[in-house]
Amino acid sequence: MEEIRKIIHIDMDAFFASVEQNDNPELRNKPVAVGGGGDRGVVAAASYEARKFGVRSAMPSKIAKKRCPSLIFVRGRHERYKEVSNQIMSVFFEFTDLVEPLSIDEAFLDVTHNKKNLPSATLIAREIKARIKEVTGLTASAGISVNKFLAKIASDYRKPDGLFVITPEEVNDFIENLNIDKFFGVGKVTADKMHRLGIFKGRDLKTRSLPELIRLFGKAGAYYFQIVRGIDNRPVNPNRIRKSVGTEHTFLKDLAEKSEIIKDMEHTAKDLLKRIERSGFRGRTLTLKVKYSNFEQVTRSKTIVQEIDHYDLIMNMALDLLNQIDLKISIRLIGLSVSNHIDDSEPLQLTFDF
Repeated sequence: MEEIRKIIHIDMDAFFASVEQNDNPELRNKPVAVGGGGDRGVVAAASYEARKFGVRSAMPSKIAKKRCPSLIFVRGRHERYKEVSNQIMSVFFEFTDLVEPLSIDEAFLDVTHNKKNLPSATLIAREIKARIKEVTGLTASAGISVNKFLAKIASDYRKPDGLFVITPEEVNDFIENLNIDKFFGVGKVTADKMHRLGIFKGRDLKTRSLPELIRLFGKAGAYYFQIVRGIDNRPVNPNRIRKSVGTEHTFLKDLAEKSEIIKDMEHTAKDLLKRIERSGFRGRTLTLKVKYSNFEQVTRSKTIVQEIDHYDLIMNMALDLLNQIDLKISIRLIGLSVSNHIDDSEPLQLTFDF
């Protein structure tokens, strides 16, 4: 008989904002947004007090302040968030070595066989939440189930400071009654398409055949066919490779002159290099992202043979890519990122994406 896996997904509650509130008692129980508070700023994270007013991450600060006039903006401190994240990851390793970080504030843990020989994944999740609170002063939400897909969904169910379990016996009923826009991996555009097709819940998706789903959604169709049946055999991978490193900058005012854009791109390139050096990431592909004043955005990418690891190379590639973009109207944001992770054991695949 195949062993039933015990997977936990831990997701920190409003991580950046919670760190700021925890470090500064004057911010506790108040609506807080991490990010720039100017008219051109963007909310990077919002406390739960701010979310009650409809403030969300990636929202323009101007809109956020209209929704919540008492909103308090604080500048992000990424080194501090990384420090706290490392403390949290250390807690995870007290229980298992099978830890797969998804980002700075969330991870999957496989506790089927755990270091404390605890028989219950629910008990382990409670202990992890308590240890995180003890070590950092922060709360986390936990989802527990038989695979990564279900554990991820479960962790969102009782936020903040929540714990939700989907047992093996509950899997089918849970998925069949789950709204399609709650499926991990189904974004807004896909959800809207599914609604037009009469697919609103898991039970509706389950009636569609594999060939039909592939025809409608491409390769993702096979994924939807599997997960709606509770099938997700992906292992918790402790050696997950970071896919990219990037940074972007929203201007204080829209820029129309190419010379101004290049000047800002120089600062963006320097910031990118710092992030590359800090993360240890090695990549060959540089991507330039430009967002126009009307919020339309375009990207251009280029892959080279050698590693992208110094400022002059980043700037030369970025300028080449900028020359391929039509600066038809002023722009509000520029971004640079490096991807295509270098694995010395694999042959180079040289590609260009224009």
